Amino acid sequence: MDETVSGIAFADTIVIAGFFVVMLGIGFYFSGRMRDLQDYFSGGRRVPWWLSGTSFYMSSFSAFAFVAYSELAYKYGWVSITIFWVTIPGSIISAYFFAARWRRAATTSPLEYIEQRFGAPMRQLLAWLGIPVKVIDDGLKLFAIGSLVSTGLNFPLGYAVFFSGTIMLTYTFLGGLWAVLITDFVQFVVMTVAVIVLIPLAYQAVGGWSNFYDGVPEGFFAWTAPEHGWLSIFFVFILIGLNYSTSWSLVQRYYSVRSDADARKVGYFVAILNVIGPPLLFAPAMAARVFMPGIEDTSQVYGILCKALLPVGMVGMVIAAMFSATMSMLSSDYNAVASVLTNDVYKRFVAPQASQKSLVLVARIATLIVGIISLAVAFVVIASQGESDLFTLMVRLFSIFLPPVAIPMLVGLTMRKVSNMGGIVGLILGMAAGLIAYGLGSIESLEMLRHKEVMTCITVFATIAGLILGTLLRSGSPEQRERIGQFMDRMECPESELQYEEQQAATTTSPLPIIALSVAILGALLAVAVILTSPEEGKAVSLSVAAVMVVIGGLFGSVCLGKKKESFE
Repeated sequence: MDETVSGIAFADTIVIAGFFVVMLGIGFYFSGRMRDLQDYFSGGRRVPWWLSGTSFYMSSFSAFAFVAYSELAYKYGWVSITIFWVTIPGSIISAYFFAARWRRAATTSPLEYIEQRFGAPMRQLLAWLGIPVKVIDDGLKLFAIGSLVSTGLNFPLGYAVFFSGTIMLTYTFLGGLWAVLITDFVQFVVMTVAVIVLIPLAYQAVGGWSNFYDGVPEGFFAWTAPEHGWLSIFFVFILIGLNYSTSWSLVQRYYSVRSDADARKVGYFVAILNVIGPPLLFAPAMAARVFMPGIEDTSQVYGILCKALLPVGMVGMVIAAMFSATMSMLSSDYNAVASVLTNDVYKRFVAPQASQKSLVLVARIATLIVGIISLAVAFVVIASQGESDLFTLMVRLFSIFLPPVAIPMLVGLTMRKVSNMGGIVGLILGMAAGLIAYGLGSIESLEMLRHKEVMTCITVFATIAGLILGTLLRSGSPEQRERIGQFMDRMECPESELQYEEQQAATTTSPLPIIALSVAILGALLAVAVILTSPEEGKAVSLSVAAVMVVIGGLFGSVCLGKKKESFE
């Protein structure tokens, strides 16, 4: 039978529903394994580097990448890949200079080191500034994924936002960081398989490479475009580099692994994935410029491609892949923000002597609160009809906040001479300068102040000036300087072999069985859905993908069995 539900084939609906069920199952699997805050917020610091790196990659972008970058690829060509590739030096710099320091500085919260380095006021200032910004950002991302669900399934927007947000919140609430990491990896497999299938179909539609090359506009393969020159790309690199090195959810991947060396591997692995990923993600949209010219709403190019080219079953897989990108980012943010609420607020002020069992309960409640508030923000955006001005406003506000927050955090990890007062003055002066520039940008003659290039320069230079000025005004008491010295000694002390061996000995959680089972179940579900609900035509591609996913699950399972056999021997 060839039934459809909500405008897509019934097989696609089954695949999407099964995908969400598997994500929830992973959360339930880890729900009883969270013994303390280290388990819940840093995976017990025993996460394999390849798993943490994949999660970092998946958490660093959202469905926005499919929409915005595919639109760039369709309109301008290769420049979309150029812009995405600025993440490569950003991740390499982050790994080389900051990964090991993050692992030495943090255990359960990205802000816990701030008190020793800059004092309690700075720690609280960063916490109370960071939490609302993150929650608002998550609300906007939730609105974006709800819009995707609504468009793909012809589902009411409000219900789509509520449904998607509840799924993400549930598995993060139950399983903590381990659930986030495993779902990220399974989502990565789904996304990769779905994207790889679309590439040959797109180039078959365009008639091969020669037709594609001859059919694109002049300058389509240029590294830049008039609207996106090297200066603009450079400032994107600055913001990406700061984000990769200080984002709560991303640096969490550095301090959750077993050793300093593994922390660096996380960043280098992300760089490799960022080399490979963009051409695969955006090549179909570039091909569409030739065989689908004249698309009016270019932001919908990826969805139009999927509906035109993909066979039954694979449409659901691609929609699930686009869910995955945003779900990964949101679940990571939920866990990271909850870690700050639990460690830097509750444990610091409410119950310093709380037991680990009670702290895990508080961590789950904090996750729930963050998720519910994000849902509320998403519904506020719905009520405002999702006006583009609201999105533009939030993007500009986040560009104001990032440099003043990120620069003191990185300086605190690497420099001894900046004092407590320097950190606070740098943070406040950077934000004040950004807000003033944004306000003046409302004047027509000063509108350029709101451009990201100008705004970034203003906030970066004001923050650095504040760090220097505050340090000159008050270099700190002898006790403060001694505390900073002790902290920096720890940052500069490489991990000993004994510490590494202790971490290896403490490794008890293997992600392989649940990854193997989840991927195999999704592959089997795709096969069953296509066989039972679809006509013979078009089944071959979907069944081939299903077989590949079952094989991938089997490979992970065989590796797991091999490791168990070695341990018994």
